[in-house]
Amino acid sequence: MNGVHDMGGMQGFGPVQPEANEPVFHAPWEGRVLALRRAAGAWRKWNIDFGRHTIETLPPADYLRMSYYEKWFASTIKLIVGAGLVTKEEVETGRPAAGSKRETPPLTPDKVMPILKAGGPTLRETNAKPRFADGAPVRARDINPAGHTRLPRYVRGRMGTIECHHGAHVFPDTNSKFEGEKPQYLYTVRFEARELWGEGANPRDTVHLDLWEEYLDPA
Repeated sequence: MNGVHDMGGMQGFGPVQPEANEPVFHAPWEGRVLALRRAAGAWRKWNIDFGRHTIETLPPADYLRMSYYEKWFASTIKLIVGAGLVTKEEVETGRPAAGSKRETPPLTPDKVMPILKAGGPTLRETNAKPRFADGAPVRARDINPAGHTRLPRYVRGRMGTIECHHGAHVFPDTNSKFEGEKPQYLYTVRFEARELWGEGANPRDTVHLDLWEEYLDPA
């Protein structure tokens, strides 16, 4: 979707200012939000791409105002209510509804570290051959999907060059809609800065993006 979250290449937001010695969490509640998200995700009511899309659908003003973990917290509430794990009233009161069924959480303390270490690999086996060879010229498709996509607006319709592929990976556009993983090749594509931003860009600058095969056409 063409939402406020797709900020790549946009201007007017000021410089990026890295924080020296930045802590993992700026406040204890941020760590609790991370734990809540992991614990809720263990019910397997959604996947990572649907979760990302839920963040993208936050109201634009809220998205720009919120910090990283505030976005996580707000989207987690949307996820658990939407999945029927809790009701809106239970979230607001902090108490379970009378007569609600007591469930055993699937994520217990002994499972936390193994799950964190395992991560969420998206590499899949495929019998298909890569459509593009290293060094091949390609053009990013000019598409405007209504749902989740990992193809940023600022490269759509622009020409680039295949650097390499990383095997077949879960396709987020379909996975986010529960339409299947549809694994396909994931390529690193190099774009010249002047191709993206015109003659005023530094001719020595390039941008490298990892893009799925379905995002690309031969150039």
